[in-house]
Amino acid sequence: MSLRSRFSIAVTAGAVAVSALAVPAAAADDWDGAASTSHQSQSQGQGQNHTNQRLYRGVVTASSLALRSAPNRGGQIIRWAERGEVVSIFCKTNGQNVQGNRQWYLLTDGTWAWGSARYIRDLGTSPRWC
Repeated sequence: MSLRSRFSIAVTAGAVAVSALAVPAAAADDWDGAASTSHQSQSQGQGQNHTNQRLYRGVVTASSLALRSAPNRGGQIIRWAERGEVVSIFCKTNGQNVQGNRQWYLLTDGTWAWGSARYIRDLGTSPRWC
């Protein structure tokens, strides 16, 4: 990998980390006391092969969890995950604090999206750091 490529990746990662500190995260059931019914759920990840040793698994504990483009509440919502949905986790990073938990998981279920670890319970080993 060239020095220019590595520098671009480092700059992008730094920008994501800084933006993660500036904006909030959301799970519909704990922020306003009621689950959002205006979104359309997409059930993904069922029937996928989870044998890749670099992937970890977790289960969504919020009634509806916004999965975002960045590890913060300001990130664009990519899709919604519902309570009990099993998700594939690639890695974890620190981002916006969500009710005392700064960790966010990068999920790989059909799309790459960030979910607050506050609302995802690990199934097995805790994910590696990004």
